[in-house]
Amino acid sequence: MTPRPALAVAAGLALLGSVALASGRGALASGRGALASGRGAAGRGADGDDRPYGLDRAPAAAAARANPYAASPEAAVAGRKLFLRHCAECHGADGRGGRRAPAIDSDRVRQASPGALFWFLTNGSLATGMPAWSRLPAARRWQMIAYLQQGHPAAGPPAGR
Repeated sequence: MTPRPALAVAAGLALLGSVALASGRGALASGRGALASGRGAAGRGADGDDRPYGLDRAPAAAAARANPYAASPEAAVAGRKLFLRHCAECHGADGRGGRRAPAIDSDRVRQASPGALFWFLTNGSLATGMPAWSRLPAARRWQMIAYLQQGHPAAGPPAGR
């Protein structure tokens, strides 16, 4: 039986992750993630590292996309529920980060272009340990972005919960 290409890619990515963690350079080992104030999507590293990560890597066409749910309070409520289900485990229910991921309750995230956030959620970042959420329907990703940019992760439980 011939190995499936997807399995071979997954095995290769797992190997890369093991090497990064063993060397102490992975996102989990360093305690820094994609949106951390050190390195990552929040910008260049304070340690002088000028390689782009996360939001900085979004192509101009992707960064220019508008959120179709930007003015919808209902989308932000739905986005909070999605955040709690998919993101809070790593980023904390209040969005202030944790052991596995950085804080996303920040002006940097609220002021980022919706298109750059969408691109980052869709593609993730192998370098920082942020998973790609491309399997989550686009409407759901836009709702999470509406929540992150309209609401405040620490604002309390969503309505209806």
